[in-house]
Amino acid sequence: MNNRFAAAIAARTLKVIGVILILSFLIDFIILSLDFSPTDKQLQLRWAASMVERGVVPLVGLGMLLAGYWIDSFDDGNQSQPLDFRMPALIISSILGLLFLIIAPVHAMNVINQRTQVVDQISKDAQVAENQLKTQLNQVQAQLGNDQVKAAVEKQRAQVKTQYSELLQDEQRYNQALNNPNVPQATKDLLKKFKANPQELDKFIAQQTDPQQLANQRLAQIRTRREELEKQAQENWKPGLRIVVNSLLLSVAYIIIGWSGLRSMGAFQSAKPKVPAR
Repeated sequence: MNNRFAAAIAARTLKVIGVILILSFLIDFIILSLDFSPTDKQLQLRWAASMVERGVVPLVGLGMLLAGYWIDSFDDGNQSQPLDFRMPALIISSILGLLFLIIAPVHAMNVINQRTQVVDQISKDAQVAENQLKTQLNQVQAQLGNDQVKAAVEKQRAQVKTQYSELLQDEQRYNQALNNPNVPQATKDLLKKFKANPQELDKFIAQQTDPQQLANQRLAQIRTRREELEKQAQENWKPGLRIVVNSLLLSVAYIIIGWSGLRSMGAFQSAKPKVPAR
């Protein structure tokens, strides 16, 4: 008697939890679908990810619900069931299987389109930056044709060289600069290089005041940044692939549970004509 009572409590508990989990998912589905837009790819991506992340909840609910009815099948009391949720649950399982089967390829296409758009935008932004750099370089080179501008550049070079030379010749200031934590390590390395070979100072000043050299450095930075962003965009497909694979797995699970359950309950059996007695 006690075993029968415990089994009845366990079965009822599994059924209630199973129904609550399934209803919880359906409520989330309705709420999340309120913002769904067939034309907004970003919303579609977020919606599909949210659905797949919650997709295991009704799967657990189905398992618990069916387990509750399985426990009831061992009861010899043959008590009538006021409500049988198996048929609606199996129909919902079949519908979810088709839903996740549709989500997988659609989400894959959206991920591919998003990655293509991001890479194209990165290329366009890099091309705009390169064109602006070339325009600025042409303007600066045109200005350098002026004698006054040339004189100003030469004066600036002389001032920079004087400042560095004075620092390198003053051992106390030189050591203070090397030991100063606020001085960047790259600057410290340059000071060491200038100290070891004074000709490197002239090369450095010439490069920093040569528009072509500066443009080449900036161009290299633009292209390096472009490659980094494109690499990041290429790697962003991994979360999308996880959503696609999980969606396919959920689809298989729901379809197997739904269709096999409906078949076992005779939902697919057509009414056979009775053979008249002879």
